[in-house]
Amino acid sequence: MSDLLFIDLQWFAAEDEGRTEEPSEYKIRKAREEGRVAKSQELIAALGLLFPALTILFLSGYLLRTSVEMIRFFFTRINELDPVADGITAGVFFSYFAKLTLPIAGAALVSAIFSNLVQVGPLFTTKPLVPDFSRIVPRFGRYFQRTLFSMEGLFNFAKSIIKMAIIGAVAFFLIRSRIDVLRNLQTAGLWLGFTTVASLAIRMLIISALLLLLLSIPDLLFQRWQYRQSLKMTRQEVTEERKMHDGDPQIRGRIRQRMRELMGRNMAVNVARADVVVTNPTHFACALEWNNFTMEAPRLTAKGVDETAFRIKTIARENEVPMVENRQLARALYAEVGIGQIVPLRYYEVVALIYSQVQGINEARRANGIGA
Repeated sequence: MSDLLFIDLQWFAAEDEGRTEEPSEYKIRKAREEGRVAKSQELIAALGLLFPALTILFLSGYLLRTSVEMIRFFFTRINELDPVADGITAGVFFSYFAKLTLPIAGAALVSAIFSNLVQVGPLFTTKPLVPDFSRIVPRFGRYFQRTLFSMEGLFNFAKSIIKMAIIGAVAFFLIRSRIDVLRNLQTAGLWLGFTTVASLAIRMLIISALLLLLLSIPDLLFQRWQYRQSLKMTRQEVTEERKMHDGDPQIRGRIRQRMRELMGRNMAVNVARADVVVTNPTHFACALEWNNFTMEAPRLTAKGVDETAFRIKTIARENEVPMVENRQLARALYAEVGIGQIVPLRYYEVVALIYSQVQGINEARRANGIGA
């Protein structure tokens, strides 16, 4: 029997639907734009109860005076005012009505805005208001699966039981603590009875709201977990999204291959007219060119690592381009400077030393009749 009652929570996991991948930033952002966010209705309800209750508590004197003033106004003029023929009656009524309800309604509005801002931040979208006619057809199977046979259904059921227990316990203990006073209210005056019941009711509201606010914390955590689960993606969805943003991997591979071919064709020309090739000496090679009339500083015309570096050095030897070994500069130029870019200012001093060495190499070649 115990095996029949056992429910494995893994039954409700997103992995069972093939959604094993974490949601991408694009999918989270798109869901947010559509108004799909993780938020706890329990937090909204708790603050919606707490803020108006506190407003009633702090403005109780004002609300009581306004109510007494309204009752006195109408009862003292009961024989003078005609609600049908006299328009002042409706105006006075709505004036008192606004004085009594606007503070409480304002507190409820502030609580609704505040509770949503705390959970999801500033967000305004009209997409949830767009009619979805596919929802007109009732889907009873999906509804019962979600409300009864799902993690959300089990959690909401347990949450409802706890909420009823909280409100019942608060009412029980508060009434029991004042049971002697309540028992004697039948012999007390109207004012004492009114203040006693009002004090008990407002305490019950505030304590219940605070306890429900504590209950909303695990509910918010659950809603965020469930939200991430609902946005999980299949591997096919991840692949399609990557294609949408980055392009087809096969196309990207062909583009990279084409770029390597173009660079390979231009590299021979660029290295041949370079002033110097800075080497690691084995793994890195960077070719520099500087024309005093057209360039403000030396420019990187070719660079490579391992096999490409070997090709650069081979082309340099074939075209008698000087090669100077400088491990740190070769690595730095390869990592930080793109082909066709000017050498950064912080490397000017060491590049100047390289060019002085190149001048010495060229002078030695001219002296030996090699030419440079």
